[in-house]
Amino acid sequence: MTWPLAISMGDPAGIGPEIIAKAWAARHDAQLPPFIAVGDARAIERVWNGPTARVSDIGAAVSVFDQALPILSVDDAGEITPGQPDVEGARCALHALELAVGLVRSDAASALVTGPVSKAQLYDIGFTHPGQTEFVAERCGVAGANAVMMLAGPSLRVVPITTHVPLAAVSGLLSVELIVAKGRATARGLCRNFGITTPRLAFAGLNPHAGESGAIGREEIELIEPAIAQLRAEGIDATGPFAADTLFHPRARTAYDAVLCCYHDQALIPIKTLHFDEGVNITLGLPIVRTSPDHGTAFGIAGQDQAHPGAMIAAIAMAGDAARRRAALAN
Repeated sequence: MTWPLAISMGDPAGIGPEIIAKAWAARHDAQLPPFIAVGDARAIERVWNGPTARVSDIGAAVSVFDQALPILSVDDAGEITPGQPDVEGARCALHALELAVGLVRSDAASALVTGPVSKAQLYDIGFTHPGQTEFVAERCGVAGANAVMMLAGPSLRVVPITTHVPLAAVSGLLSVELIVAKGRATARGLCRNFGITTPRLAFAGLNPHAGESGAIGREEIELIEPAIAQLRAEGIDATGPFAADTLFHPRARTAYDAVLCCYHDQALIPIKTLHFDEGVNITLGLPIVRTSPDHGTAFGIAGQDQAHPGAMIAAIAMAGDAARRRAALAN
């Protein structure tokens, strides 16, 4: 039997329920694998009038998937008003995430796709993780530092070596050990999840012009170059550091399979510029497949039938492909 993907709805007041429903409506055209939505069913029914099927057994999701969107309901989220997040909705989102992770960890589901959540609301209920990535990593028994966030689109994959930290702190957080660890996880993830047998990694410099041989910064010389040398000694095709402003034009993108960037915006600006409606956040370094659309809750347009489902569709498709590749490797 083909087990479905589990999709946690995210915040019920955000656009997660709407884009999950729209993804189901596009299932045939997008050739999506079967999936089940996990969360408060009312959140979808509030913003969509298509067919739904509340199921108690994830195995039933595959049999009903072609006729209705299967939903595995969690605790009542209270009064749901699109665009107006609250504490009860945050509890529902966390419960849905916990349940969806458990389904994948127990092999009841083949992969995890996470809908967008409001970190501010989660923090109000005692959530202590920087984001869903770190929460999923902990539940999988993986140290947060070993979970790698990759943003992927049709023509670009990027990995921020540091993530949600102040720009002023980036230089002090970079180390040879961190860069090597991210490079190893990226190379392994490209092989396991994307079927790239010999991944090519490019590294962006931290400073303008990649430091200009030390004239405008030494992080490239003291940190990035030694890390690249170590990765190459391990047999990984790693190159750089390159000036970041030369790494993302069409010709440059043909020379690598992923580029590792020193800080958040260095990675996310190009991926969102090129693939805003189809960017996927995929977590590398986990024993399970986990993807997410590369956008937030968009409370400002929730419930208005304005949310574009492209990134959710891409996240579901990528999760399904990665799960099939992993299963083939295991056999």
